[in-house]
Amino acid sequence: MSTREQTTSQPTVDAEALRAEVRIKYAEVAINPGGAFHFHIGRPLAERLGYPAEILASLPEEAVASFAGVDNPFAAAPIPSGSRVVDLGSGGGFDCFVAPRLVGPEGRVVGVDMTPAMLDRARRVAAQLGAGNLELREGILEELPVEDGWADVVISNGVLNLVADKARVLAEAYRALRPGGVLQFADIAVGREVPYAAKCDIELWTDCIAGGLSVDEWCDLLTGAGFTNLSVGLPTDTFGGAAGEGRARSYEVFGHTFRARKP
Repeated sequence: MSTREQTTSQPTVDAEALRAEVRIKYAEVAINPGGAFHFHIGRPLAERLGYPAEILASLPEEAVASFAGVDNPFAAAPIPSGSRVVDLGSGGGFDCFVAPRLVGPEGRVVGVDMTPAMLDRARRVAAQLGAGNLELREGILEELPVEDGWADVVISNGVLNLVADKARVLAEAYRALRPGGVLQFADIAVGREVPYAAKCDIELWTDCIAGGLSVDEWCDLLTGAGFTNLSVGLPTDTFGGAAGEGRARSYEVFGHTFRARKP
């Protein structure tokens, strides 16, 4: 089997062990967003990624402080008013707080996350914001707690690279979307191949390196899951100036938006 086939078709780390490490690292982001991390976080990151200034200005610091995305999934295409949106790996809830402002009172937003500390933070802020059309559910992305065909749009931001079995997650996103629904997510893509041995290092996964795919590999997975009408956004220098910049440069890691449709 080629390295590329290993990359796209076979998880290289134990899925539950990876989940455990991700929970530990991102619980710290939720509890102590002022701490030292290898990636940018919070309001400065949201500004860097081009989120609308008027939306950022409307959100309290607690709603933005634990944001740890890699690009802006909403930049891939407008979210229609009234849409039902599912956020895969909603974390501290920042994208879930943005989405209701886009879908309006007739829309609904469901965030799914597996880290209790992140869910606690997001639920607390959602209550403060009075976000009545937002629901936050605990679950893993390989077994989405969302009914078949419920969503018009599925989003995600910097999370799919942290999942061992990406094909399974994309299959779940496909299941959750209605026919004609759209998957638009932001994630990292590598321009230089990560050695297979490095892909077995969980620390490199939680550093948003080893779980990244090339743009072509992401597109192959999307096509394999049944999605059509693929489009890819321009690269974003997600790690520039962050503590993890050197390692990211080693593998030419950049953020991208991806958009695809369920036929």
